[in-house]
Amino acid sequence: MRRIKVGIIGQGRSGRNIHRHLLETLEPLRERYEVVAVADYIPERCNLEDVTPADGFRSYSDYRRLLADPAIELIVNATLSRDHVPVGIEALESGHDVLCEKPLAGTVAEVDAIMGVARRAGRRLAVFQQSRFRPIFRKALEVMRSGILGRPVLVRIAYNGFSRRWDWQTLQEFGGGELMNTGPHPLDQALQFFGDADPETVFCRMDRANSFGNAEDQVKLLLAGAGHPTIDLEVSRCCAFPGAIYEIRGTCGGLRADAAEMVWKYFIPDEAPEQRLIATPLEGPGRLPVYCVEKLHFHERKWEVPPMAESVDSWGCDFYINLYCHLTAGAPLEVTLEQVRRQVRIIEECHRQNPLPRDPVFRPVPAELPGRRG
Repeated sequence: MRRIKVGIIGQGRSGRNIHRHLLETLEPLRERYEVVAVADYIPERCNLEDVTPADGFRSYSDYRRLLADPAIELIVNATLSRDHVPVGIEALESGHDVLCEKPLAGTVAEVDAIMGVARRAGRRLAVFQQSRFRPIFRKALEVMRSGILGRPVLVRIAYNGFSRRWDWQTLQEFGGGELMNTGPHPLDQALQFFGDADPETVFCRMDRANSFGNAEDQVKLLLAGAGHPTIDLEVSRCCAFPGAIYEIRGTCGGLRADAAEMVWKYFIPDEAPEQRLIATPLEGPGRLPVYCVEKLHFHERKWEVPPMAESVDSWGCDFYINLYCHLTAGAPLEVTLEQVRRQVRIIEECHRQNPLPRDPVFRPVPAELPGRRG
């Protein structure tokens, strides 16, 4: 099996702890990829503990020296969010295929620009949306598409929790905020539930709750369109009682799923009592008014997530195997650039509807906490 030679730009949480970790520690990926070079302006980040680097492994403080390395075939662009497009364009123009971290961009114009460069350069471009391979999501989508729940009416996706954050990804000037950080994952899934058409209605409300920066950490997004289920998407860092990750409501039943298991129940129309519309008030014995009451027989099923499948490593491995098949055999990408473009169009519209102030929200750190600076 031919190994693709990889260079990773950026050795922060994503470049080091996700991409390099995946490629250098998971055997299915070690068989397919070889990390030959990394770049980061902080030299200490370029060493990965418990990993023996490839022969001739190189580290650079200037990513442009990495781009000039003729041995590299695939560039993993794990720079700051605001740098994904400019650095990605440089990598494509230097003759490399590129895998870019999410979010690919903040505007459709930027997406079109980098896609245009990829076409002109004759190079492949992909976006790291590994949560498309999350088993609980894929199973929920499978059940919905089977039709067993009837016509899907509403799909609710909630990536919620309670936490405070104070790093660079809380700042608008760096492309921060929950919609750009966490949001691309559930939004990518939401568009799979919605279907191929663009939503006719996009409504979003964003707020700054527990963020120390000037970007949002509370997002409520509704997507709607004729012939499609309404999507209710929420990403919140001020939810003290997070519940189900996915909930699907259909005309014959519903589904609820968390990280461990999925339960769905449904009735079969042919087993239901035959009913007809009665336009006058319903009457029971003695012509007393009654309410519509019937007994439906619901079938209930449960699916548990296989051991180790609900792990980011598992999703990332599946993504990289799909990418390998694309790069070496021309197999289609599971996450297409057109799908990413639809996602960015919605992100751009959400920001248009919610022009947040750019001044940071400063919250004093209590004196007794360690690491406080005066």
